[in-house]
Amino acid sequence: MGKGQPSYTDEEFVAAIRLGDDRALAQLYRLHLPMVLHLVQQNSGTEDEAKDIYQEGVIVFYEKVRDGSLELSCQIKTYLYAVCRRLWLKRLAEKGRYGGRLDDHEPYLETGAEADLVLAEQRDQQFALMEQALSQLGEPCRSLLEGYYLLDKSMQQLTADFGYTNADNAKNQKYKCLVRLKKLFFNHYQEEEQY
Repeated sequence: MGKGQPSYTDEEFVAAIRLGDDRALAQLYRLHLPMVLHLVQQNSGTEDEAKDIYQEGVIVFYEKVRDGSLELSCQIKTYLYAVCRRLWLKRLAEKGRYGGRLDDHEPYLETGAEADLVLAEQRDQQFALMEQALSQLGEPCRSLLEGYYLLDKSMQQLTADFGYTNADNAKNQKYKCLVRLKKLFFNHYQEEEQY
């Protein structure tokens, strides 16, 4: 480890990240990046692609730690390797460069990372569908919902921002907008399910 940086065990990394310790996350990021750089570069990838894949893998790990759903049955290194390996296989398949096997230099174990990655991909797909539905919602509904749910504005702030006569009118409009958004989202979701 570098000077002045604490050395963490896997359990300490998980505990520190769960508590929001950004230093632990940064150290974990630096610690295992070379492994993924090697994997991707040995299998038709560039350094930038490796960094992208690694960042996606660390995000999957981070989100599982933060929401308390990570059940680690292996080392963090092995878990990250498994996630990044799967992500890289998917990227190669999308580019038509996958020849059937990767040149692995690490043991690939069933780590539970596959299931975590599938859940993360499904969540990302749902977020994309929600974004698509939001884009079709139109104004002022989009701004009203974003103000309330994403920007955490109060009903009083929204009343002033949108010129409603009182907070009850703003709340009523927010509800109507939310109903429209749900309808758009589920229409998109059903269309996706048919494919």
